[in-house]
Amino acid sequence: MYGLIGKMLAVPGKREELLSILMESNGDMPGCLNYVVARDPADENGIWVSEVWTDKDSHGASLQLPQVQAAIARARPIIAGFVEQFETEPVGGVGLPT
Repeated sequence: MYGLIGKMLAVPGKREELLSILMESNGDMPGCLNYVVARDPADENGIWVSEVWTDKDSHGASLQLPQVQAAIARARPIIAGFVEQFETEPVGGVGLPT
C-alpha cells in the first residue's frame, strides 16, 4: 500500500470552499482505499488530507482523472500553499486490507 498525509493552507476565508471542492472530487478513484479530508483545529486556514492507495501508481493515475483535474483547476486559486507532505507505507488498519 501507498499512503500520503499532507497539510495545505487555504487562502484566508476560503477554507470551507476548498474543503467542499476536495470532498466533491473523491468519488470513483480506482485504487483508493481511504481518503480523509479534515480541518486543522489549530489553524483556521489549515486542511489535512490523508490518503491510502493500493500502490503509488494508482495515486499517480488518479491525478489524470477528469473529475480530479477539474477539482485541481477550481481549487488552485484558493490554495495558499502546501505546508507538509509525508509518504507512508500503510500496513493495515480499520477498513484496510492486511
